[in-house]
Amino acid sequence: MPATTTPNPAPRLASRLVNGVLAIKPLAKLAKHQARKMMIERAESMGVAWRNIVATLRSQDLESDLAQVENPNLKYPEYYLRPFHAYDRGNLGWEAATEVEVAAYAVHSRIWKKDDPKGDAQLRQSYHDILTTQISTSPKDILDVGCSVGMSTFALQATYPQAKITGLDLSPNFLAIANYNTRQRHPDYAIDWVHAAAESTGFADASFDLVSIFLVYHELPQTAAIEIIKEAKRILRPQGHLAIMDMNPQSEIYAKMPPYILTLLKSTEPYLDEYFALDLQQAIETAGFKHQTLTSNSPRHRTLIAQV
Repeated sequence: MPATTTPNPAPRLASRLVNGVLAIKPLAKLAKHQARKMMIERAESMGVAWRNIVATLRSQDLESDLAQVENPNLKYPEYYLRPFHAYDRGNLGWEAATEVEVAAYAVHSRIWKKDDPKGDAQLRQSYHDILTTQISTSPKDILDVGCSVGMSTFALQATYPQAKITGLDLSPNFLAIANYNTRQRHPDYAIDWVHAAAESTGFADASFDLVSIFLVYHELPQTAAIEIIKEAKRILRPQGHLAIMDMNPQSEIYAKMPPYILTLLKSTEPYLDEYFALDLQQAIETAGFKHQTLTSNSPRHRTLIAQV
């Protein structure tokens, strides 16, 4: 039987205490402000010019990129309309979209050692090392679910240069930045950017060899998480693979996290409790996948790979 991902009683108790704090709106607002302030200061302390990078992005004609990628008829699922990452509009807006990349450098800077901006690249490389080791046949068609501004998509293209890659996301603003970044950094990449929900992609059956989901699942309620697994199975070809890289609920780092830091984290992640309580391996098995592997790829993260 697959191992459960339910956290032990100690983190559950701490989580309940934190939830009580966050239920008080002024305290929740303060926690979000502090979380954001801490990320900006961390990024700039290690040489990532957060404010300058964001200002440069916002000075571009991003509306033209938005028009190229946005599906104006898309109906957003209710769970996506909640505040995320200290942004009142969540991922729907330029503020979040222009800060995603610099935030990733700050958040991942302390995975292995203190304040290293290369931590983000190292995390992505650890994931790709697992993919290339455990998936023997290089995928020809890859879907990057929750591709955001394209960081994970570009990394997949570099790992599989012969593959045709599609990036899918619910945020048209994120996709607009991805489109802009393609022109600026990777003009030789022919990536398709698709504005759609991961649980209802609109792709034909058996369209992909690999569905990659990088740091998305901790942002999902359980109902959406399970539906996305079912959709992935539908659009994968026989022998195709589903790969999910995300926070490891069983990591001692989260169990031992100080209440203050846990409060800041949870103030920006509304579905974290649901993710930590989800038995992801069981959900994948129930959907009909086989040959699951679970590999720790950082002190905080794990990668699950399963095959159709």
